[in-house]
Amino acid sequence: MNSALVQVLTAIAMVLTIVVPMTYYFKGEHNKNRYKKSLAANVSGFFGLLLIATVVSFAGATTASAATEAGAGLATGLGYIGAALVTGLSGIGSGIAVASSASAALGAISEDGSIFGKSMIFVAMAEGIALYGLIISFMILGKL
Repeated sequence: MNSALVQVLTAIAMVLTIVVPMTYYFKGEHNKNRYKKSLAANVSGFFGLLLIATVVSFAGATTASAATEAGAGLATGLGYIGAALVTGLSGIGSGIAVASSASAALGAISEDGSIFGKSMIFVAMAEGIALYGLIISFMILGKL
């Protein structure tokens, strides 16, 4: 089957998995049970179709040269995934650390204003986690 035809049919089917359940909900009585059913049909249909489309698009014969190129592509792809994970997880960790240290610092500053400098050091140390993750991410991307 032609690849462009498969892509167009997949796009149309994905749009229909969103439109049909929502039309079902909006045409009838608006209640919680009907909404849950249409949302469940929407999510299961969309992600099921996405899974099938992924399997169909990656199905095909592979040659020895394509397998060799895929190995290099796999290493590059894993490098990008590693860089994304390091940036995202360090940002999440930094956000959690800043949230707890900054709220504690604000509480302490409201009682005694002279400890502003000491409390900001802890907030800055928590923010450094995100910067270290970003630096490691740039180092990973530099190796690709």
